[in-house]
Amino acid sequence: MFTLTLVMFVLARFSSPALVGWFTFAAIVPGLVVSPAAGVLLDRVGPTTAIRVDMTVSAVVVAGVSIAGWVGWSSPPVLFILVMLFSLTGPLGAAGTRTLLPRLVPPQALDRANALDTGIYAIVDVVGPAMAGAVVAWIGPEAAMVMVAAACAGAAICLPHVQCLPGSAAAHTSFLRQTIEGIQIVARQPTLRGLAVSYSFYQITWGVLYVVIPVLVSQHYATAAGSSVVGVLWAAVGIAGSVGALLAGHFRTTGRERHVMAAGMVVTAFAAWPIATEFGFGGLVIGLMLAGVTSGPIDVALLTLRQRRTDPQQLSRVMSISMSLNSAGFPLGSAIAGLVITNSSPATFVLAGIASVVAAIATASIPPDTASPT
Repeated sequence: MFTLTLVMFVLARFSSPALVGWFTFAAIVPGLVVSPAAGVLLDRVGPTTAIRVDMTVSAVVVAGVSIAGWVGWSSPPVLFILVMLFSLTGPLGAAGTRTLLPRLVPPQALDRANALDTGIYAIVDVVGPAMAGAVVAWIGPEAAMVMVAAACAGAAICLPHVQCLPGSAAAHTSFLRQTIEGIQIVARQPTLRGLAVSYSFYQITWGVLYVVIPVLVSQHYATAAGSSVVGVLWAAVGIAGSVGALLAGHFRTTGRERHVMAAGMVVTAFAAWPIATEFGFGGLVIGLMLAGVTSGPIDVALLTLRQRRTDPQQLSRVMSISMSLNSAGFPLGSAIAGLVITNSSPATFVLAGIASVVAAIATASIPPDTASPT
């Protein structure tokens, strides 16, 4: 929800697609850079505490973005600083959430638990964008940011009711050494290496779409109506993703993760181009729905494969680094889309399609692993 709200906030304030791309870039990249250190911290304090830290910091920073907008301090440099601060604790929450599940459910239920987790996440993707679009259209982007901050604060308040799992790493070992070890584990593991490449290309597609859709809609609708339409579109994508995730959990992906991911990425490529590009607004809606449906099985397969191929004692560090690498394509796609769309909207969709094709090829090239996790 924060990313979409940020896009609409920047469009409302600066009317610049290029700035939209760079702000989206700033909301993610600093977290990618610090992810190895965040993984070590996650290993030491445990996932529950790490998630609470992320939610608390996020609530404060997002509230700061809203206040800056209301008092007239929302210049690009100030917003860049706040957005980058928001990004820094992101790996703690993202990796912490994904670390909790394997420690709470038996291995044979992991793919179904991941499917349920992805489905719930998709439901949030339904409610969040719809609420963001409605609030931006009704009372402005600053109020939408307050809503995001309140959600983060609420999550932090509720976390004491979640089982507090301890860290799995010894505190007497050098922090720097553990950070380097985490990077080496990911670099040496063929599956994690392959996923870092393939899923990053896939995320370029979504980075492009998160910029190009609000910009296109804003060009065809008044500001208030455009924000509502954007919210409804992404809510529909969330519904489609939830359905896809639940179907993936029902049919089980264990042992077939690479095939599921590659097939879904090919469908996503066609959804971006030509379907979403060449058939008007109806084609855009259909393309987004197809991409949403396939995102569910892709994410479930990714989570299951990554968790299955990682030593549980190293899961926090590996998850933080691997998830950040997997997400690296999103800010890159957003930054490129912000530049390309000013010259050609169709070219941005072609770029999104090409990225998913490359992702499918890279996924199919990942060698099967037969050895035990390292």
